[in-house]
Amino acid sequence: MKPAAGQRIVIVGAGLAGALLGALLARQGWQVDLYEKRGDPRRQGYAGGRSINLALAERGRHALRQADADDAVMRQAVMMRGRMVHFADGSQQLQRYGRDDSEVIWSVHRGDLNITLLGIAEDAGARVHFDSRLDGVDFDTREARFVDDRDGSLTRVAFDAVIGADGAGSALRAAMTDVTDLGERVEPLGHSYRELEIPPADDGGFRIEPNALHIWPRGDYMCIALPNDERTFTVTLFMPNTGNPGFDTVRTPAQARALFERDFADALALIPDLEADWQANPVGMLATLYLDRWALDGRAVLMGDAAHAMVPFHGQGMNCAFEDCVSLARHIGNADSFEAAFAAFEAERKPNAEAIQHMALENYYEMRDRVDDADYLLQRALELVLQERHPGRFVPHYAMVTFMRIPYRVALERSEVQRLLLAEATAGIESLDAIDWATLDARVRERLAALDPER
Repeated sequence: MKPAAGQRIVIVGAGLAGALLGALLARQGWQVDLYEKRGDPRRQGYAGGRSINLALAERGRHALRQADADDAVMRQAVMMRGRMVHFADGSQQLQRYGRDDSEVIWSVHRGDLNITLLGIAEDAGARVHFDSRLDGVDFDTREARFVDDRDGSLTRVAFDAVIGADGAGSALRAAMTDVTDLGERVEPLGHSYRELEIPPADDGGFRIEPNALHIWPRGDYMCIALPNDERTFTVTLFMPNTGNPGFDTVRTPAQARALFERDFADALALIPDLEADWQANPVGMLATLYLDRWALDGRAVLMGDAAHAMVPFHGQGMNCAFEDCVSLARHIGNADSFEAAFAAFEAERKPNAEAIQHMALENYYEMRDRVDDADYLLQRALELVLQERHPGRFVPHYAMVTFMRIPYRVALERSEVQRLLLAEATAGIESLDAIDWATLDARVRERLAALDPER
């Protein structure tokens, strides 16, 4: 579909996904207007919602390349080779994500990334309107109303199509729900998070290994720390909402210090301002959002967290949203109507979003409960051996999700088969020396077809 004169696409939300989509659509020749309820972060600092550091993977980098944004983003990124597991006894172990430094992920700061993408969107021709909160939509007349909460002024905007890239609390989704049932359901995790910070060392460098995602697993709760390019780490404590410990029992800075003294002593030594951080940073909630429908015929469509918010434990929320951007822009460019484009986009992306939502929940339990278990470590070792014995056929779960661009649903299907193979092969043994390789090799060839990396 080629844009006709005067046709306007309105994007609600100028965060990461909105800005990237705006750049892609503007490059197609569309008149694109992005409306963002927050102020311009380039003038008044980033005031985002969640600030958990983001893990940029190949899926996200591929999307950034489509907008010529990859180089600018990567200048701010810090490589993470694997999980650095901090055990309760004070010992550490690096569990690599991939085989070598060609298979890594990258830590990026949400605010810095947003600022970079806003500039790229504007350079492509998109117009960004800040301090503009969506107040309502008349889908029949195709008019959206935006309010500037600083002075109460109202702006009416005509659109040919409106796209919701405004996050888990989407105002556009609420407006669509007023006129049609989207089948919305929200499943809280029962766990929340609070952020702290590891500052730079006295010499200006990193206090701990910079090229890793650090994890302190403690069963039902855990800490993680991701590096920033200014030599800090963003530390996130994940804990149940209720329990001992839980956010209902660990409320005050003093109670937080007591928890860290007991369970995260080596992390506590790295966080000199723990009490101040605890006081300043609110508790963030975690939930998964499911919708039966993402679109309102050809008038409106949702994407990213507005359509399929997920818990952050596979590092794929942003990467999935960026894939949405590429898919939606492609379908708009190829279809003969917005209705056809939105339907094709939803048909392609919804099964994959549901697959990564499922895998993100699974990964939380793995990070929290399993990374320090002997059976998990044995299966992980076997996984790497099978990858070498059966290249292109046995591909580790993490590699499929993170280092490739095969559909999430395919990665999920194959991962479930592989997980069963690993469990069967390691049942009742303590070492890979006890593996019956001939039998296992035959099972791999029988149950797993060679993977097409272009799927």
